[in-house]
Amino acid sequence: MSGTGRRERTRREGPPHGGRLRARLRSAMQPDCGWPEQLRRIRRRIGCALAVLAVVSVPVVLFALAGLPHAFREPLLRNVLASLPGGGPPAVGSPAFASTLELLTGASLAAGNRVEWLENGNGTFPRLWADLAAARRSITVQVYYAQPGKVADELSRILGERSRAGVHVYLLYDALGGRTLPASYLDRLHASGVETAAFRPARWFALDRANHRTHVRGIVIDGTVAYTGGFGIDDKWLGDGRRPGQWRETNARFAGPAVTRLQGAFVAQWAEATGTLLVGDHLLPATAAPTLAHQAGAAEAAVIFSPPVTGSTTAERLLALSIASARRRLYVTNAYFVPQADYVRLLVDAARRGVDVRLLTNGPRGDSRLTRLAGRSRYETLLAGGVRIFEYEPTTLHAKTMLVDGRWCAVTTMNFDNRSLAYNSEVALVVRDERLGAALERSFEQDLGHAREVHLRDFRDRGWRTRLLERGASAVAGLL
Repeated sequence: MSGTGRRERTRREGPPHGGRLRARLRSAMQPDCGWPEQLRRIRRRIGCALAVLAVVSVPVVLFALAGLPHAFREPLLRNVLASLPGGGPPAVGSPAFASTLELLTGASLAAGNRVEWLENGNGTFPRLWADLAAARRSITVQVYYAQPGKVADELSRILGERSRAGVHVYLLYDALGGRTLPASYLDRLHASGVETAAFRPARWFALDRANHRTHVRGIVIDGTVAYTGGFGIDDKWLGDGRRPGQWRETNARFAGPAVTRLQGAFVAQWAEATGTLLVGDHLLPATAAPTLAHQAGAAEAAVIFSPPVTGSTTAERLLALSIASARRRLYVTNAYFVPQADYVRLLVDAARRGVDVRLLTNGPRGDSRLTRLAGRSRYETLLAGGVRIFEYEPTTLHAKTMLVDGRWCAVTTMNFDNRSLAYNSEVALVVRDERLGAALERSFEQDLGHAREVHLRDFRDRGWRTRLLERGASAVAGLL
């Protein structure tokens, strides 16, 4: 090949590798746009890269700290309930039911409890204020939701007065549900001697617990009289539950052996919040208190405490057992009804074996549209399976009750959703008593008179936009 040809090939192929590298270095050291503009470009590129890194790394860090199970926990029903010989769990009235309940929840039904159902603020707060004002040894208050207002002010007044009179007074509130309580409110309580604590305030080093709240409502006076249910410290719980802005609620007042279990739930969560384990006779019933075991109106009852755990929770097992044990009637009132697939199957199975299954939940005036949409995404399966569904119309329904076969009763703090069953600490007062069952049934029937029944044919006629919204809400149902 001639020298001219070699030179032509060299020009076509460009300079050797070393020459290309030197050319790039010279170009980088002498940018066409000038150094000020080049530095700005470099800063923008670095900023974009850091932003992308932050977007990618923040979820990774959060999941590393909190753990995927805490974000996507699903019910473990298949590990909760197994078929028993004879076609299922024992009927709620049989002696074997109490033993099965203890096996699955650890709670023993004890005789000698006096229980009253209290409806709405009108039926609850006058009794509660009177019992608190009569306290002589101790008051423990555990609440999830607390807001400034008339109810909060009256509670503060009574607690402060009792504390100054020498009563041991403790207030435990969830740091999320009670986040709007002003510091001045707590300062007034402290000044009067009331001890207060926030449960699980947000901490970057405790993200694995941040999703697990205490949804417990429990008030115990002198270790003898107790209250639980869905109520909170806010003025929307005042009234009769039939008007807009006055929430429909069912609570329970009770005395007897079940009280100590509710007190135990408070002591356990107070210990976590403060590092102090409360002990002493002032937290227990007076030794001279008369027994109620043989008095007229005494009932079998228990308080079931369900904290979140890695495996199946006590709340899951209680709910599954109660549904599967129904033989004739199953009436459920629940504010936030978003059952997972296994509970939908249990409810449909009950209806198909001849149980009259009726569900009462929130209508359009409920306070959570997202939760209602997610719950309605289950309606078609339930309705087609024979379950009757009613939506409460006057105002927000916040009650959480269950009645099985007219005698197995539950007034609880837990909603029929994954958050209550898997994430939160909850309590349930369960009672086996026909008289109290009849009273709860009358209350349920009265509420149906203020509700609209959802029929399958009409429900199937809803528009595509509504269906799309329901599907979207259902995608995040596990977090509701």
